Amino acid sequence: MSDAAVRSGPGRVLVAVYGVFALAATSRAAVQIATRFAEAPLAYALSAFAAVVYIVLTVALARGAARVALAACLVELIGVLVVGTLSLADPAAFPHATVWSGYGSGYGFVPLVLPVVGLLWLLRGVRR
Repeated sequence: MSDAAVRSGPGRVLVAVYGVFALAATSRAAVQIATRFAEAPLAYALSAFAAVVYIVLTVALARGAARVALAACLVELIGVLVVGTLSLADPAAFPHATVWSGYGSGYGFVPLVLPVVGLLWLLRGVRR
C-alpha cells in the first residue's frame, strides 16, 4: 500500500471513517468505564477493545502499514461477528450495548461492513 493510495480516493475515505470510529469508540468507552463500569464490565471492556482496534487501524492505514492494518481488520471482523452473535444469542450477557453489539446495529451496521471493505481494499492493494 503506497502513500498515494492512502492519500486519495477510497484510501482517504477509509482512513477518515476509521478515524471517526476511533474517536467515537474511545469517547464512548471512556465515559462508560468512568461512570458505569460496574453495570456491564464485559460490554464496556469490549467497547474499549474496539476503540483500540480502531485506533490501530487508523494509524496503520494512515502510515501505509498494510500488514498491521490487515491483521487489525481481521481482528475487527472476528470481533464484530463474535460479539454480534453473542449479544443476540445471550442478551443478558450484554446488558449494555458495545460498538459491536448486534453486528454494529447502533452504528447503522457500519462496524460490520467496514472491516469487509477494509479487507477488500487492503487485499486489492497487496495484489498490485
